[in-house]
Amino acid sequence: MTDRRLWSYKEIAAHIRVQPDTVRSYRKHGLLPPPDHVERGKPYWYADTVLAWVASRPGNRGRRDG
Repeated sequence: MTDRRLWSYKEIAAHIRVQPDTVRSYRKHGLLPPPDHVERGKPYWYADTVLAWVASRPGNRGRRDG
């Protein structure tokens, strides 16, 4: 089953335990996948996209929600 919830910078930051500005910096430097959806100029990613990105990140420490 796929997780199609849309995550903003805030949700991604909470998941990987950093500040939202850090996630914005990741995107600026090409370290974040392209957004799955843009609404009113704001980028959003499907939860599945974020979870796959987290799993493949160098230095991944197995961070999880909850």
